[in-house]
Amino acid sequence: MKPKIVAILGPTGVGKSKMGIEIAQKFNGEIISADSVQIYKEFDIGSAKIKSSETCGIKHYAIDIVSPNENFSAFDFVNYSKSRINQILEKGKTPIIVGGTALYIKALFENYNLGGEKDEKLRAELENELKEFGLEFLVNKLKNLAPTKAKEIDLKNPVRVIRAIEIALSDNVKTKSESEYDYKIFALNRNREVLYNKINERVEEMFSQGLEDEVKTLFNKYGEGVQPFKAIGYKEFIPFFKGEYTLEKVKELIKQHSRNYAKRQLTFIRGMKDCIWIDVENYDFAKKQIIGELKKWLI
Repeated sequence: MKPKIVAILGPTGVGKSKMGIEIAQKFNGEIISADSVQIYKEFDIGSAKIKSSETCGIKHYAIDIVSPNENFSAFDFVNYSKSRINQILEKGKTPIIVGGTALYIKALFENYNLGGEKDEKLRAELENELKEFGLEFLVNKLKNLAPTKAKEIDLKNPVRVIRAIEIALSDNVKTKSESEYDYKIFALNRNREVLYNKINERVEEMFSQGLEDEVKTLFNKYGEGVQPFKAIGYKEFIPFFKGEYTLEKVKELIKQHSRNYAKRQLTFIRGMKDCIWIDVENYDFAKKQIIGELKKWLI
């Protein structure tokens, strides 16, 4: 019998972390975070990283596991998560994957062949093309190689574009095999206007928690070239540090980019199969829905 895995997805600001913890408490679970920024050490406030005081004693994995000057891909996430899933299962607990980087979860559950280890020579060639010809050149290359993939990723993120091209050039890129897991995916959503207001409020809270100081410290320590500085909540500060933006402009851009990202997240998740959509406008009712589904399935 295949191991049973639970996943809770949704756009930024919808309340995934809270729901994941409460479901883990109910079903003796441990959580694997599926967030492409929270994996990085030191990048805390801007990534809305959960604090140890907020975990309610539930073990979390895939948080603070990578140094900021290292890259981390969907391929890396799949390998890491398979190892942690085995550890959780060996304890007799339920693996619960919680996060907004749906590509990670899609790759894990649909058992994609991600092209194996990275080809360092190819990576160097693509990075040279980026410097010489610009991002648009690489985006057009990706659209020619894998037009469907080009619609699924953030084409403004050069790291994602380069990795997608690497995968597209792999002999086995389009292959996927039967999943190793029996899984249920719950996709949380809520009224768009309410969600956007929540996102705006969360950005205000990040600033009150000291986001500006955190980003300044990280910028001085690592510079703008590291992968997490391409993430929303961090990249918007770079023009500010160069005297090109006001702080208020930075704040508004983070809000805008976060709202746009939430829309892209929902679009991607809608393209995934087997998702159970849960409206969290009434949070308690939404939680009961998920618990009801899992009681029939897990117990």
